[in-house]
Amino acid sequence: MQSAISLSLSSPSPITRSDCTAAAAANAYLCTPRSLRFCGLRREVFESKSFNSLSVSTRLVPCSRDSSFKKVYAALQSNGKPSKGGFDYDLVIIGAGVGGHGAALHAVEKGLKTAIIEGDVVGGTCVNRGCVPSKALLAVSGRMRELQNEHHMKSFGLQVAAAGYDRQGVANHANNLASKIRSNLTNSMKALGVDILTGTGTILGPQKLKFGKGDSGDTIITAKDIIIATGSVPLVPKGIEVDGKSVITSDHALKLEFVPEWIAIVGSGYIGLEFSDVYTALGSEVTFIEALDQLMPGFDPEIGKLAQRVLINPRKIDYHTGVFASKITPAKDGKPVIIELIDAKTKEPKGTVEVDAALIATGRAPFTQGLGLENINIQTQRGFVPVDERMRVIDANGKLVPHLYCIGDANGKMMLAHAASAQGISVVEQVSGKDHVLNHLSIPAACFTHPEISMVGLTEPQAREKAEKEGFEVSITKTSFKANTKALAENEGEGIAKLIYRPDTGEILGVHIFGLHAADLIHEASNAIAMGTRIQDIKFAVHAHPTLSEVLDELFKSAKVISSSPVAQPAAV
Repeated sequence: MQSAISLSLSSPSPITRSDCTAAAAANAYLCTPRSLRFCGLRREVFESKSFNSLSVSTRLVPCSRDSSFKKVYAALQSNGKPSKGGFDYDLVIIGAGVGGHGAALHAVEKGLKTAIIEGDVVGGTCVNRGCVPSKALLAVSGRMRELQNEHHMKSFGLQVAAAGYDRQGVANHANNLASKIRSNLTNSMKALGVDILTGTGTILGPQKLKFGKGDSGDTIITAKDIIIATGSVPLVPKGIEVDGKSVITSDHALKLEFVPEWIAIVGSGYIGLEFSDVYTALGSEVTFIEALDQLMPGFDPEIGKLAQRVLINPRKIDYHTGVFASKITPAKDGKPVIIELIDAKTKEPKGTVEVDAALIATGRAPFTQGLGLENINIQTQRGFVPVDERMRVIDANGKLVPHLYCIGDANGKMMLAHAASAQGISVVEQVSGKDHVLNHLSIPAACFTHPEISMVGLTEPQAREKAEKEGFEVSITKTSFKANTKALAENEGEGIAKLIYRPDTGEILGVHIFGLHAADLIHEASNAIAMGTRIQDIKFAVHAHPTLSEVLDELFKSAKVISSSPVAQPAAV
């Protein structure tokens, strides 16, 4: 659950996918397509140059996992041995969040002696104070909504007594989930031989750093390559006093220490929307305070309007747009939380709002202080570490810092946990000797409201701006969940899917979904963008019936492509 997404509109470099291993080919008949853009996770099973010499059947079946397992086991066995080149480690990662964890596991698979430094707890923001516990709360809110909707239950022929909840039980569910995932991440790294170093990591110079409590007892280590993966913290604007009780951030809200009767949420992005879903399901009234002129400013405008009609208008939610919360005073001495509003443009006073609690959901700020960046001449930009398209750190003179990378929220390219992991894996590919550029336009995002919102690629305004600059046409097509059998069987026909594409080439520019399980459905589109698949190819894909995936099937089939370029012809089996 993140609040900020920034996308580069530059065209990604095509990356050729490696071939299968010879060992795997001996056991199976898997041959991967050539010249595909690779932006996924692991690809060790496609890594042998000797595959070209093999004669392989055109029948496609899965590879054996033995070769991949042997590589991981070999890496595990060698992680305790000295690194090549006289360094203590081949790779040291500062920060054990989702991004650092993904990079560490991929590094071990590549045979790199790897260590990860963590000054707090393994899992970072996502596992401990973000994506994971919030999904536990949203799971509760989803069930509460369904049980409270008498009309919905009667449509199934079901009769349900009044639904209630135990606040502490709900809080325990979120906390227990975070603990379980944190333990899983820790155990996975330990099992593969990643050295987990406890303390604050500080860069002392090129390929040199220390970790510890920040005193004379710190340990100095060297590494051939270093990745900064320190993540982010909640952003609290000036004038807002957070007491952790009546004025809170998402960190506090996830503990669910109380459910206020009336709560103001400052910011209507991902974080604010998801918490509005939780609080209204548990009985709270919500007031949004949004600085921009419309709610949900980061979403495709058409999707945002529909989402507002479904997620906000029918619920106990009101809102103020085009205003800043210039000052927020916590509740005390029997007085409520007082929020002073000013016009976002003129800065003139716009009155006050008095509520029981206020949640600050204005985004996140990079956590990059104390890293020792000044020791290697790096100046942050609004706290973010400047990097190029390969996540290589750029110093104050605009030059690349050798052997130093930054991934995830700390670089600000795309503040999503899975984007951090993908960036980390991309970096490991590079330090292992294989060039790799991640296509950020292929990385999906989701808001886990009820129904969900998901997206990948460009919004319609972004696509039209790009088209005007580059001289091509943009086409739009949409399909409705109301025409989907599975959605109707669930009595969840509210929702649409929207495809933005180039009719001349069939290139997918963006896909946006609002509806049941939208967060799960988006990946067919994101993978298509990642692999450079055109509409004229993907429209022949077969989807099981009746499934929600047919929403995407109908979406691609409804697109009108005028390109005469030949499509790939699959071999008959």
